[in-house]
Amino acid sequence: MLVLSRTDVQRLLSLPRMLEALESGFRAHSAGKTSAPPRTAARGPVGLLGAMPGWVSGAGLAIKAVTVFPDNVATDRPSHQGVIVLFDDHDGAPLCVMDGEHITAMRTAGAAAVSVRLLAKQDARVLAILGSGAQGRSHLATVPLVHAFTSIRVASRNREHAEKLAALDSRCVVAESMEAAVRDADVVCCCTDARQPIVQRGWLEAGAHLTSVGGTFGPEIPADLIASSRVFVEWRGAAQSAPPAGAHELQDVDPATLTELGEILNGTRPGRASDNEITVYKSTGVAFEDTVVARLVYDDAVSAHVGLEVDLG
Repeated sequence: MLVLSRTDVQRLLSLPRMLEALESGFRAHSAGKTSAPPRTAARGPVGLLGAMPGWVSGAGLAIKAVTVFPDNVATDRPSHQGVIVLFDDHDGAPLCVMDGEHITAMRTAGAAAVSVRLLAKQDARVLAILGSGAQGRSHLATVPLVHAFTSIRVASRNREHAEKLAALDSRCVVAESMEAAVRDADVVCCCTDARQPIVQRGWLEAGAHLTSVGGTFGPEIPADLIASSRVFVEWRGAAQSAPPAGAHELQDVDPATLTELGEILNGTRPGRASDNEITVYKSTGVAFEDTVVARLVYDDAVSAHVGLEVDLG
């Protein structure tokens, strides 16, 4: 079995190829070629441990064990930590254990980037990133890969953190508030651990596309925004499953009204209908995403002879 460290994973993971792998995962899921049961979680006094098993045709079996400890923001330790184990789906043999922190951060932002590619207006130029933690950084690394943004606004509850994030890209400016970042923006990416909505429906311009990847412990975006927008998801289980598998914001939403990204990619359901429509992508994270990205990393590690071989026998 191969063991890949965080450094190995970071060195191996190509973001453009990750976006391609995620799109293939979305297509497979919406075509019925995946198995990804709702994640379960054991909750401790200040955090949780989630278990996410998945299978994707052609990629194999994987399970991610991930902890979510929001209070780690006050320390040097990340809020999301974990490992992914990849198995052969022909004989069940464990193939690889790899760090899951970097994959979790990048595939979450990568899925949001796929939604931006599919749903943002063609002339979108202004991007707003709300949140300056791990997801703020990974969104800055991935979302600009799919659109030619000329201005990127960064807003955070911690201005010092916002300034550090903005320093990574010359297009970035620090906004004075969440509202100031959102007003007139073409794409808004919500990347926080907020327990209450961080945006208001009235801040968004006609034709805006909003992504939300936070909300583990409460709604990150308001109910009236969900009700007045077309909503897109990784899987309809986001509305059919209780949190943490499902989204807080979608618990009262009819799953039939939601469109999966894979349905747009497969051409079975439409994406954006007009330039004035507000579109929302609400993420929960699904195991088939981890599976396709872990397989990509594993195959590249084998080709490059990277990692430590161990014998479990």
